[in-house]
Order: sequence, then structure tokens, then C-alpha cells
Amino acid sequence: MKKQLATTAAPGAIGPYSQAIDLGSFVYVSGQIPVNPATGTMPEGIKAQTAQSLDNVCAILKEAGLTIDNVVKTTVFLADMSLFADMNEVYGSRFTAPYPARSAVAVKELPKQALVEIEVIAVR
Repeated sequence: MKKQLATTAAPGAIGPYSQAIDLGSFVYVSGQIPVNPATGTMPEGIKAQTAQSLDNVCAILKEAGLTIDNVVKTTVFLADMSLFADMNEVYGSRFTAPYPARSAVAVKELPKQALVEIEVIAVR
């Protein structure tokens, strides 16, 4: 059964989508841009934005009773591949081995001119 997840500890959906969908065994978390849910602002720089995006992901996972250790796949969208090394430094500090599978791609533009957006799939 498909269950919608929502938490005020992460930015709310701004369109016809869910923060996450819980399928029981798997939780699919929508892409999270680095908006601080308390202030509605984005931090400066790729390192701070990566940290905020991952904080948002973790808040949604917590709503499902999961942690970042349950993540098996991530997709990282970058405004420019020149940001990869700094994003990867922060990303690597948040995950532990065995690391999730990952795709990282540069896109033309992200919502609100964010530098990064991160989506994940987690498993129970």
C-alpha cells in the first residue's frame, strides 16, 4: 500500500508531488533542495547547500522511522559539475560504508537557483 509522508521538518512540496512515498519495504524521497524549513532561506555555497539538502532528506527519513543508513540509492543533481568535489566532500562525511549507489549529474537549472538537489531511495 502506498502511503504519503510529510513533515514540517523539511520544506513542503510546492507542486503536485509528495515529500516521500512509503511502500512498506521502500521509501522514495523526492529531490530536496537546500531550503531551511524554519526560515525558507538557502545557505550560500555548495558545501552548506549539500548539508542542508541532506538535513532535509534525513528529516523526511525520520518521519518514516528511518535514518540515512537505510539509504540504498541517491541521485545528486548539480547546477555545474565544477561543484562535484565540494559536494562529494560533504556527502562522503554523511554516509558510511557500504555507501549507497549514486548517480551525480549536472543539469541546466535547479529550482530557486539552488546549486544542488538530492533524492534518495531507502529500504527497511
